Amino acid sequence: MVTDIRITQDKNDLLSCLQLRRTVFIEEQNVPEYEEVDGDDPNCEHVLLTIDETPVGAARLKYYDNFIKVQRVCVLEDYRGQGIGSNIINFIINYVKENDIRQSVRLGSQTHALEFYKGLGFIEFGDEYLDAGILHKDMAYQIK
Repeated sequence: MVTDIRITQDKNDLLSCLQLRRTVFIEEQNVPEYEEVDGDDPNCEHVLLTIDETPVGAARLKYYDNFIKVQRVCVLEDYRGQGIGSNIINFIINYVKENDIRQSVRLGSQTHALEFYKGLGFIEFGDEYLDAGILHKDMAYQIK
């Protein structure tokens, strides 16, 4: 079994990320398509994780002045609980440490995933809020 994780390299990689997000968010979690397809994708970097060349996980990176926001983290249902989400987040943290000058990595976690992100070194801040009808809370990982 060969696992590969990378910043998307071409249009096919990006299309794989978008299909993963459609499957997880629109089909599985019933997020309205107009909320998932927000027009930001061309302005972001995307992370794709494949196993034996099959796309199974993805995330989106949006750049701000002092931080990078991780968005749209998803793993196909059949692959959950195998460390794939952790691999994606750890890849992003290392990527930012090695390639960027921003001070933190932030994300808006669905509340059911808060403990997952805490286990990776993220801390909560702010109040809970609804995004696409799902409760979220902001979290940050300090780089510097």
